[in-house]
Amino acid sequence: MKQLFLLLVPFFMLTACGSSGSKSETKTVGNSDGITKSFVAEQVNVLAVDQLIDLAADNVGEEVVVKGVVTHVCKHSGKRCFLKDESGKTSIRVEAKGEIGGFNSELNGTRMMVKGFIRENRLTEEYINQWEQKTLEQKEKAEIDQNQCSAELANIEEMRNWMTANNKKFYSVFYVDGVDYEVLD
Repeated sequence: MKQLFLLLVPFFMLTACGSSGSKSETKTVGNSDGITKSFVAEQVNVLAVDQLIDLAADNVGEEVVVKGVVTHVCKHSGKRCFLKDESGKTSIRVEAKGEIGGFNSELNGTRMMVKGFIRENRLTEEYINQWEQKTLEQKEKAEIDQNQCSAELANIEEMRNWMTANNKKFYSVFYVDGVDYEVLD
């Protein structure tokens, strides 16, 4: 399932280094508008991305602190970025909310800690069927790159397999509504 999240990252451009532990510290950081602020993580369990993914389903709506490496910042709005774990196999989307005005492209490649809330986007069977139909139509009309088409169809198949194995009529994509962040040294 973790590998599926990596495969979905390109499609969900619309969707942690170190170990967990307690952290109590205040650091001064700059946000996207150049204003310096203080981020305080008081006695919280800082999770790596893969740890967050493992507990996300049972903790939707809960506040978390996650850390990872920024692998992508959306160019147009800066309203989202993606964090990967140390292994590079698992990633999660972070939406700019709360105190975060946006993410600067200079954050690419940096280690970052984000405080936010776990959110879930459920892809229904109907949505997945429509996605597959659209992909097949684009393939037929040669409107889509063959590699992209193959990757999307493989994603759809993996989602369906997961839904069958878990007796679900939806597939969950988890992300974080970030309310504050800190660039780590």
